[in-house]
Amino acid sequence: MTSTPVQRVFGSADFVAVIALNLMWGLNLIAVKMGVELISPLTAAFVRQAMVFLICLPALRLMPGRMRALLALGVLSGGVFYILVNLSLAAADNVSALAIAGQLGAPFSVILAVIILKEKIHRYRVAGMALSFLGVAIIVFDPGVFDERLGLLYSVLGSLIWAICSIIQRQLAGVPVLTIYAWVGLMGTITLAPIAWIAEPAQFAAIPALPLATLGWVLFSALGSTVIGQGAMSWLLARHPISTVVPLTLATPVISVIAASWWFKTPFTVYMAAGGLLVLVGVAIVTIRTAQARERVEPV
Repeated sequence: MTSTPVQRVFGSADFVAVIALNLMWGLNLIAVKMGVELISPLTAAFVRQAMVFLICLPALRLMPGRMRALLALGVLSGGVFYILVNLSLAAADNVSALAIAGQLGAPFSVILAVIILKEKIHRYRVAGMALSFLGVAIIVFDPGVFDERLGLLYSVLGSLIWAICSIIQRQLAGVPVLTIYAWVGLMGTITLAPIAWIAEPAQFAAIPALPLATLGWVLFSALGSTVIGQGAMSWLLARHPISTVVPLTLATPVISVIAASWWFKTPFTVYMAAGGLLVLVGVAIVTIRTAQARERVEPV
């Protein structure tokens, strides 16, 4: 258990960090989609994890007693999660719908915490989870995105993997964020290399010839989402309580939906608006109540 952070007034540097992490995470979906279109799903995932590994390599070190969790997190978060995310983006055109469906990670993590960690939840989080799943169900039956069902399924499965990873990360409290992502990048690279090479041999072989503009999209995802986004989040959590910081990240899906709809010129239907509102309200309830409950049990 780590010590409680010193209570500080939310200053200008904190607001800059909040804006940075929400922008990096919110715009990340566009960068990943562009990488998938310009390269290919699995090869783009491999290139991203290789970049994450190289960026975080100076922080790579053995962590006695934590290596099993680090390796498992690396395979799941660096490998399986990005296979599902990139396949969802390759299978669907409406990125805004995927951005909404991808928010199910928070309710999934609560369900897993109840099953695995025997946590107790009360009616507010149950109601939040119900709203989230209802919102995604509304989007699934939207005639405008009905043909995107496969992409939505991949996105929901990716949210489940994300939730599993969040449970594993609880065992890594105190491990520096760059060390965690150095292992995520390494294990993701090792996991994805043979899969991409077998499934996409031509694209994998063409990696050395990729133009800098194409690599720039992948680099934005690797550097922005991981180093800047996760780094800002860790910095904020070291200065402020969980219940103060976590709700401030709820702007991320809003940015993702608006930016994706504008960039890819995809329609934002009434079904998506209704379903998205239910999902965001549900996720907000789950996120805020979970942060408050965790803060009472385990100080930051």
